[in-house]
Amino acid sequence: MDKRLLAEELSGAWNDNRTFRDALVEQGEGVVAAVLALLRDEGSPVDWATSADVLCRIGEPALLPLVQAAVKADSAEVARRVGWTLGRLKVADHAVYVPMLEHSHPAVRSNALFAFQTQGKDAARFADQMIPRLGDPEHEVRQRAVWAFQAIGPEAVPALQQVRCRPAPEPRVRAGALEALAAIGGPAALDRRDRDAWERLTRIKLLTEVPQDMHLCGSWYAVPTTDQDAVLDAFDLAAPQSVTLRTGAAAWNHDHHNWNRTRPHEACSRVFVSPGLDGWTLVFGDSSQDTHRIKDADDRERALDQVVRERCAALSRRFGSAQWYGMSCGDDWTAWCLAEDDEVVRHYDAYNAEEDGDDGPGHPAESGYLLPHQNGFPDNAFDGVNTSDSDAFRARYLQLKEELQIPDTCNATNIAARLSIDPANLGPETRIEGHGVLALTTCGREHGHPAGALPV
Repeated sequence: MDKRLLAEELSGAWNDNRTFRDALVEQGEGVVAAVLALLRDEGSPVDWATSADVLCRIGEPALLPLVQAAVKADSAEVARRVGWTLGRLKVADHAVYVPMLEHSHPAVRSNALFAFQTQGKDAARFADQMIPRLGDPEHEVRQRAVWAFQAIGPEAVPALQQVRCRPAPEPRVRAGALEALAAIGGPAALDRRDRDAWERLTRIKLLTEVPQDMHLCGSWYAVPTTDQDAVLDAFDLAAPQSVTLRTGAAAWNHDHHNWNRTRPHEACSRVFVSPGLDGWTLVFGDSSQDTHRIKDADDRERALDQVVRERCAALSRRFGSAQWYGMSCGDDWTAWCLAEDDEVVRHYDAYNAEEDGDDGPGHPAESGYLLPHQNGFPDNAFDGVNTSDSDAFRARYLQLKEELQIPDTCNATNIAARLSIDPANLGPETRIEGHGVLALTTCGREHGHPAGALPV
């Protein structure tokens, strides 16, 4: 079939070309090559999802051509399109994917696992064939294997526990089985021996723990105390479990980025409370009450502001002062709230600052900085500069910044470094007292810890 004519017929709206797509599916194997060429063409006017729909419904005749396309993919986008399609083919029996698990190319092995992942618990009968991929040489494939077993759920637990009980399995497979069991979660997933081993390793690591920089995405509170019990009480947290800083930071990032809709309380079930760090205790995550109050509000931004203000004021009433900070790893959002003696003395949110008139006077900790919403450059600063030329733009930026003595722009970590402690800048010089804990919120006391493996 002529590629140009095919593109013309498929480039319309989804509902408009439905009849033509149905006709292509009826032709089957004869149109696979032409439709696959459109799928792989990043410059095609045809939405790749349209081509994928045709191939998925053609089913098994498209399997081998897609495997070959996965091997030859010359860009990440083409690899993504091919992998998505390959994993969702309408086939009579997913056993056709089993040989792909041993393919020499890692993308093919990963795509096969993705196909089983999309089947959920129905893929449990292929568990034995999938288990070796938990020890695959490629990290991407190992991760996909864990996700596939997680999608299968409790039905995969017996096969994975057998791996853990073998006298001498391949070490990487054994470790992968443990990670998959942790990802499935639930009281039956990890046996007592594995839990004891995790707790024992944690105790050993805590003896020589050295603070390390944390990846920041989300929000945290800082209070000037090393009385961890008092902090747990202030946030209504229970069942504290000793963890390393590395484990606690990973749990916070895992829960904050958890989009699992089948387990709605995984993002609000636990909080990481740090050890004493230079005299301060940091709390990563929020109580259930705060989380659900924000989640259920019609205006979440306003609800967040109100919750943060109230929480900081209450904490400052108990501890003398309290701070809240927010950072995003996906965009330039940053915020902070500072309270002293039951009163919020400064609240700043980069995304609402102009609308709210910068919300009151600045704080001394902001001195010498531009705030994120402020632009210190003249309106005509970059006239005549090709903004698509990053080198030219940067050269002009640095030149003007020096000539006009334009201050640096601050964010939450700059303010935290001046007033308490910056968790993105921890190191051997950071004084540490006690140890961190993962503690359960009200939701966590009902639903338990979120599923998932955490590093020690």
